[in-house]
Amino acid sequence: MEEGYEALRLENQLCFPLYAAAKELVRRYKPLLDELDLTYTQYILMMVLWEHQSRSVKELGEALYLDSGTLTPVLKKLEQKGYVRRERSARDERSLIVTVTQAGLALRERAKPVPQAMAECIRLTPQEAGELYRLLYKLLGQME
Repeated sequence: MEEGYEALRLENQLCFPLYAAAKELVRRYKPLLDELDLTYTQYILMMVLWEHQSRSVKELGEALYLDSGTLTPVLKKLEQKGYVRRERSARDERSLIVTVTQAGLALRERAKPVPQAMAECIRLTPQEAGELYRLLYKLLGQME
């Protein structure tokens, strides 16, 4: 490679293995989530609601690093499936509150095997997984 262009080599980019690993992980989730009739984005959104039951669209966006333009069609689809309910906040008309329904809570039981199945795909030791998790959230925190 010509002198001075070393930084442009793909092998020298941190972004590339992050991108490729994320894409591959989502690909591995697909057959598991197909059984639940969920996309990956729908799944992570449901995970937040399974934990918190109810959140504003703004809070969901912050938790998932997604903007409302991305969340709105996902939420509409989940509402059509009967897993969430969207309604205006009584305290602030501008705020849209998303609440998990009984059907959405029942879906959690069906989703229970997904994390273990993914852990078997990844094949990192618990220490390696913990370190990767810590580093990725450190990176995300620095980008905010």
